Amino acid sequence: MRRSVLFVLIALLSVGTAFAEEAVLIDFAQLAADYPADDPTHNERTLVDYSIAAGSSYTEEEKAQMKISLAIESWEIDLASSSERVATVTNSMVREAPVREGASNYENQTVLGARVHFPTEPFNSWALIRPPFEIPAYADRDVVQDDGSLQVPQEEVGRGRKFDNFGVVKNVGVLRSVSMNVHGLNFPHGISIVLQDENNEQHEIFMGYLQFDGWRTLEWRNPNYIEQVRNREIRTYPLYPNLTPMQKLIGIRVYRDASMEGGDFITYIKDISITYDRAVLNLERDINDEAVWGILQDRERARREAELRNLGSIQVLRYLEQRKMHDPNANAAPAAGEAGTAATNG
Repeated sequence: MRRSVLFVLIALLSVGTAFAEEAVLIDFAQLAADYPADDPTHNERTLVDYSIAAGSSYTEEEKAQMKISLAIESWEIDLASSSERVATVTNSMVREAPVREGASNYENQTVLGARVHFPTEPFNSWALIRPPFEIPAYADRDVVQDDGSLQVPQEEVGRGRKFDNFGVVKNVGVLRSVSMNVHGLNFPHGISIVLQDENNEQHEIFMGYLQFDGWRTLEWRNPNYIEQVRNREIRTYPLYPNLTPMQKLIGIRVYRDASMEGGDFITYIKDISITYDRAVLNLERDINDEAVWGILQDRERARREAELRNLGSIQVLRYLEQRKMHDPNANAAPAAGEAGTAATNG
């Protein structure tokens, strides 16, 4: 038995081809609004409670509303500073886009639709389609309770799996390729994907141009990926307690060239996938290092709390700004019946 295994290993090494994993980085069909049931505005699977950053001056009812998720219509569009104007910012938005029944691709599924309103003046510009918050890489998966609160089941504590495949893929070594399924409308604009690794270093990958009609899979292949194992530089790295290497989605950037016509740009995106070498083999070790030392849990807990505080501070400021905005219904004249009731009570 050992002999046959040895022969298989020798054969694989002689061929010298490395095997890679494939994972979905994000699938917008899984991010349709489904919570609360009576008026869906959030995606329950990716719901985040940021009320811990609100302070003690808010009521429990107000804190209960301080939730946000990766629901498609919560995504935002940032424009290059030279393109930020009232009209361009107002008319740049993200919407849920349902695919019709009988369509050749993604029938009855929901995809991300993006509208960007570029300036009409002839200069280079870009727009970043991004999630409403930086996706936490190490958040624990939680469950919505009957009272609307979020609670982490005991079996999920410290595992940091909430956003795995919802914008985060872990145990990523060398990227082999990145692909995205996108619907083009013959716009000659470029599109790229912005990723971030475990060291908070961002990498932008240019995927191609959108001058085509209908669905197409755009793919980037790493030109520095070495297929032959014998040609690779073999190194060994300390395993524990290093954090697991990962890739996180920061956003999708659209480029408009100065020679191209400005105004409205429309596209639809279904999903993004990556193919990669695993950083660490999932081997069953003789000693559970984490159970003995607990170093990774401490590191992940500190990082999760830092990400949540940053998210909460931004969202609370937005919540306050929304409360200060003019409500057109606040000073509306009461109906006849309501006016009579008020006079009687007076």
